[in-house]
Amino acid sequence: MKDFSYIRAGSVDDARQNAAQAGAALLAGGTTLLDLAKCGVAAPETVIDISHLSGLGGIAVDRDRATIGTLAKMSAVADHAAIRAAFPAVSEALSQAASAQLRNMATIGGNLMQRTRCFYFRDTATFPDCNKRNPGSGCAALGGVTRSHAVLGTSERCIATYPGDLAVALVALDAVVDLGTRKLAVDDFFLTPGETPERETVLMPGEMIMGIEIPRSKAAENSLFLKVRDRQSYEFAAASAAVGLELEADGKTIRDVRIALGGVATKPWRARAAEQALIGKTLEPNTIAEASWLVVEGAVSNGANQYKIELAPRVVSRAILKAGGLA
Repeated sequence: MKDFSYIRAGSVDDARQNAAQAGAALLAGGTTLLDLAKCGVAAPETVIDISHLSGLGGIAVDRDRATIGTLAKMSAVADHAAIRAAFPAVSEALSQAASAQLRNMATIGGNLMQRTRCFYFRDTATFPDCNKRNPGSGCAALGGVTRSHAVLGTSERCIATYPGDLAVALVALDAVVDLGTRKLAVDDFFLTPGETPERETVLMPGEMIMGIEIPRSKAAENSLFLKVRDRQSYEFAAASAAVGLELEADGKTIRDVRIALGGVATKPWRARAAEQALIGKTLEPNTIAEASWLVVEGAVSNGANQYKIELAPRVVSRAILKAGGLA
């Protein structure tokens, strides 16, 4: 691990000012930064500790929204009674992520900023070519072992999968990320690789996540997170879905539906075409199954990840049916 300077931020403004320096990195729970530093991916010149700053760890739910501070722990948010009641998909996504020990340390802001688990990205010694680490060097994953890689939102420069669960639920529920000086939809916070895979979010130097806001809705109250993975715990998604569902008074016509995918794309993936196809339709298995194939519209496989194109619609279909009480 490379030597670095350590700064204990005295305030949010102090943290932002220091974070604007070249080679600076923010430290909160440390579960991502330290991991990346140990494997040689992250080599910050300066680490700014914000873990002790007051006023950034709150969790509040009122009649309109939930407001969650950037330093709130994953476990605290997952276990919060009002979050479980009003936004069950958020609670479930957090509960199924990582391990209990990591959830007790990791923060909400840090969770959103986690980087891909692509082993070509993380193994710097064996695979020096990685456009995320060294822009312009190439993508070692292309032509390699791709079972865990993305089929949506990819480019010729990168096919790495976004690994997080929480952001998938947040995107489905129209959550907003607060950067202090501006707010934007979580869906717009993340970037697809395009020509610049090294840039994963719209965060600019000197900006930091202050918290997130999740608007309340009937769909959010009747939401869930379904995660399919190779083993039951401490594993990243092969495919996941966060869905929210609101039915008309007849109990069978879809008034509102929210769908986002994880484990299959380069960012948390909102499936708006499938949503539009389902609004006004009857909640029944054949209709749901047919519309669910729209979630992989435009998908591109690279060998071993072909199975995700068939798996993702099945996960979405089951999640919607489960939300509607039919599975």
